[in-house]
Amino acid sequence: MGKIVDEPRKILVIWPPQVLSYFNAGHHLALYQVTGHLRAVYPGAQVTAIDASVERLTWKDLGSRLFQERYDVIAVMNEFDGIDGLRRLVSYARALNPDAPIVTFGRLSGVNPRFFERFDIDAIVENGDFESGVVAAIEAFRDRAADAAGVHLRRDGSWAAPQRRGDLLPAEDWYLPTPDEIPYGHYDALYFDDANKFCGIPRRRELVVPAARGCPVGCSYCEVPLIYTRKERRLTVERTLQYIEESFAAAPFEYVAFYAPTFTLDKKWMEELCRELTGRGSPYPWKCATTVHHLSEGMIRSMGAAGCVRISVGLETLDPQEGALLPRAKQKSAVDLDRLSAWCKESGIELNCFVIVGLPGTTIEGAERTIEAVQERGGRARPTVYAPWELAGPDLLDHEMAAFNRQLFVPGTHALTDEELARGYDIVFGSQPDVTQVFENIPARAAGPALRPA
Repeated sequence: MGKIVDEPRKILVIWPPQVLSYFNAGHHLALYQVTGHLRAVYPGAQVTAIDASVERLTWKDLGSRLFQERYDVIAVMNEFDGIDGLRRLVSYARALNPDAPIVTFGRLSGVNPRFFERFDIDAIVENGDFESGVVAAIEAFRDRAADAAGVHLRRDGSWAAPQRRGDLLPAEDWYLPTPDEIPYGHYDALYFDDANKFCGIPRRRELVVPAARGCPVGCSYCEVPLIYTRKERRLTVERTLQYIEESFAAAPFEYVAFYAPTFTLDKKWMEELCRELTGRGSPYPWKCATTVHHLSEGMIRSMGAAGCVRISVGLETLDPQEGALLPRAKQKSAVDLDRLSAWCKESGIELNCFVIVGLPGTTIEGAERTIEAVQERGGRARPTVYAPWELAGPDLLDHEMAAFNRQLFVPGTHALTDEELARGYDIVFGSQPDVTQVFENIPARAAGPALRPA
């Protein structure tokens, strides 16, 4: 372990340099929420957030910062596709900022924490909120006798698993970043080509609003219950709207992206949100992600009136035999899709359907049929490859772990023929005919106060 810190004076929160396989601004939001939380917990500290992948930093840029700033603690965010630069980042930190303990947090350590024991780091956040996990690690760095809820600690050359789950923060304690903290200009460029099937809407700038954490649906391939539990926590409608209003007044955002595992889970909350937005004249176009099960005709009508322009749903598959592999709430048919697509069309909402290619027990042909059904109904399909997390053990090599990025079929975990593999990859990487035009429904705004430059 690096030097045990007293009250930290300088903390670095960083996403390592890498070529991203996928971009979703909501997934990167935790970097800035952790940063803001640390500033509140350690008010005398200088806490810096760097998304080196998005900001296109070179290793020289990063090395210079590590050497000149000499951070007291380094918190590294990990992701499903975010380990490529981790080993190199750690080597730079150990050479240029050697006294700083290193803790990693993120979605990948939430499903495979012991994989990170091979790296020369000092703590691994497994579960609980990322903010509380990083704080627990820092306090353990300060007191070698302290336990750290939800955090694996390395002491005297060996690793100790946490004795209890990580802490969950009340929603009122979540930090909501200000627009100038986030490199939104870079986000615009990443979303520009909609054929990549990233989650953002091209040609318009989104404000990400972290509305909820936790989900009771219980999909086996989802990390949310493992990290945040199956109990949902949610911002109040009042704070949600206040954040949107303040952010739109401060910078030239053009639509809102609500970031929540199942956005329409709480019906009363949705009714209040739609009522408040409609009462204000529906000034903010917005999008969200949820399940088919948690939508109704009346709710969609209210959402459309309140400014909703896109609903994304975890459709996954339409094949009845395949659907049995999914949680009951996800087992939907073509009839359900017919209803949902009709409701969305009537309300002027684009329907975006997540489809899983390679789900156990399914076929490539089934995935092709599901996507065709979505497109025939005027929807947009976003395919990803199934990642069998139950097979992602701690002994995987870096390149083996990198294959679980939801874009590649993991070698040795499927029985697909070469022809089926080629068809599967054509679904994900081939021509995408159903690119969005929904930006035409979102008014463009004149440039306002400057955001972080691209």
